[in-house]
Amino acid sequence: MQLNEKLQEALSDLVRINQDRVEGYKKAIALTDDTDLKALFQRMADESRTYIDQLNSILLDGGGDVGGSSVYGKLYRNWMDVKATFSGRDRQSLLSSCEYAEDAAQRTYEDVLRSSTPMPYSVRELIANQKGALRGSHETVRTYRDLEKIPH
Repeated sequence: MQLNEKLQEALSDLVRINQDRVEGYKKAIALTDDTDLKALFQRMADESRTYIDQLNSILLDGGGDVGGSSVYGKLYRNWMDVKATFSGRDRQSLLSSCEYAEDAAQRTYEDVLRSSTPMPYSVRELIANQKGALRGSHETVRTYRDLEKIPH
């Protein structure tokens, strides 16, 4: 199947946001000593690696190219740097930064799904499934963050 230019661009954006998500979680892993958070962040980075492979497969089969990091991703990786500098490296701050990144990923997926870009059903279904799984990851991060608000 040959992909039209707009669909190639949309899929490339999703690849880039997932690449940025991997880099963001690698940074988060480096910022914490908590074993549970390291495991959570590793799982989420691995999730995005799987999505990158799936999206790149569609792009390559359809005659598209794979690209670099998106502007949005660079912004939320920088946000994590700023938050760590000003807020410290406590669990609550780190999880809040990760939730911000998850919000950006959700917006990117939503933009692609709501766009008028024509796409085969199988591609739309893959994107919707990835978005749903990412929403689950977002909820997990939010739950971890909210648990930090409870006095221990």
